[in-house]
Parts: sequence; C-alpha cells; structure tokens
Amino acid sequence: MDAMSIVITGATGHLGRRVVADLLAAGVPADGITAVARTKEKAESLTAAGVRVHIADYDDPASFEGAFHPGDRVLLISGTDIGRRAPQHAVVIDAAKTAGVAQLAYTGVLGGPKADFLLAADHRETERLILESGLPYTFLRNGWYTEAPTIVGDLGGVLERGEITSSTVPGARIAAAPRADFAEAAAHVLREDGHLGRAYELSGDTAWTMDEIAEELSRQSGRTVVHRRLTPEEQKAAYVGAGLPEGFAEVLVDVDAAINRGLLAPTPGDLARLLGRPTTPLAESVRTALAELG
Repeated sequence: MDAMSIVITGATGHLGRRVVADLLAAGVPADGITAVARTKEKAESLTAAGVRVHIADYDDPASFEGAFHPGDRVLLISGTDIGRRAPQHAVVIDAAKTAGVAQLAYTGVLGGPKADFLLAADHRETERLILESGLPYTFLRNGWYTEAPTIVGDLGGVLERGEITSSTVPGARIAAAPRADFAEAAAHVLREDGHLGRAYELSGDTAWTMDEIAEELSRQSGRTVVHRRLTPEEQKAAYVGAGLPEGFAEVLVDVDAAINRGLLAPTPGDLARLLGRPTTPLAESVRTALAELG
C-alpha cells in the first residue's frame, strides 16, 4: 500500500466522477486513487481507467472495512437521501477515524453552520460530527449548481415552456457555479498541501437574480424565456405536479426562502482562489447547455 492515496466516496455520481477525472488529468496515478461505489457495474469505467474500486454503501458500516488506510486523503461526498445523510456520513467518519486518515474533506453547503434551511440540516450535523471526531478536515461548502433545473439543468423543458418559475422575491440572488468548478476545487484540495483545518465558502464570482437568468437564456437561445414568480404554495404544487415527492418539493421551496434571505448569494471568492482562475460565467454555462441540446 502506498504511503498516501486519495479516496473518493460517491465516486460514480456526477460530482465524484468529475473529481476523479480532474485528479487523473492533474497527473495523480490511477492506482493512487480509490473510488468508493455501491456496485461494480457503476464503477466499470473507473476500473477500466485503472482506478482502484472499493464497493461500499453508506447504510452498511461493515462494507467500509478496508476502504481507508493510514495517511489517506478522503473526500466524503454527501449522500442524496435528505434527512438520513448525517447517520450515513457518520459511518464514513467512523471508518476514517479508525483507519487514521490524514485528511477528511467534506462537500457541505454554502454558509456551513449559518445555513438554516432544511436542505442544510444534514450538512450542519455532518460538520459537527467531523469536528467531534478530531480528524484533520477540510470543509468544502458548495453553493448552488448552475446545473439546477431552474438555471440550465432543464433547459430543453424551459425553452419549450418559455419560462422558469420560482418563489424567490425580486432582487434575490444566487451565486451559482457549474459542478465542474466545484469538482476541480475539490481535486486541488485533495492533491495539494495547506488545506487542513480550513472551511471554504464556495460560490460563483457573480450572483444573479432569476430574472437575469431568464434574460440570458432568452439572449442566447433566441427564444423568449421569462421568470414567473409563484407563491411558495404554487411553487410546491408545480414541483409535485412535475412528479417530485411532496417532501422534496417542500425542501426545494424552502431553498427559495433561503435565497430570499440572501443565503446563497455570497461571493467571497474562495472558489476562484482554489481554482486559480475566475469561476465559469453564467453565459458560458448557458452556451454549453445549448450546445448539448443540439
């Protein structure tokens, strides 16, 4: 076993795959990276690239036996099971502590302990557990992704409907950045020294209103896209009508309320500093999404 390797949990998800790709592109040897995945099938492309794969599940503590080793640098990518993530993450934290890893980086949410919205609760608790563990940590507090459905994630549907909807108030802003920027920042933190005991507030360089996002979508697509402002109750009904579970719809509407309080608008510049460049502009993200639509 090498003196140090990099371990990525949730490595087959959208963010995890990008982190692995960025590490490889930066020259980290494939056999110095371990991808933690739930099934071999999901990790086939990583195995083909020469990356080590460890099969484990956040709900199965025994499955993490042997996943970590002394000196490892670990990225704990937060799970997707909202409301259950803290105990799931505790499984990884315990295994990392038992192994004596050199770093536990965690993808939380912008604002950390100050993020008082429903989606952030698991993140706040996970950060508390990491601090209590005594592990050398790095908190990557990710802001909103540009790939969110209300920005470019559902661009085909938005163009077809000619609108994006939200329950944000006039002037409320979101400092979003694309997933690729957050992944690249995580790769820097994992392969460079000097990041222990740090909490990075990660967001795009510019915060936009939903009206401005709609204007940019219109400008580049050549179609009219408007931002239709709904009440929280109307927005929840729209989410449920689109097939989302009621509980998740409530969480998303609560995010709009957090945006209204300015919690996803900060632009402290941490993400750009980690990247060594400006964050990807909204115009570029829209251009890329339109190109992918064909």
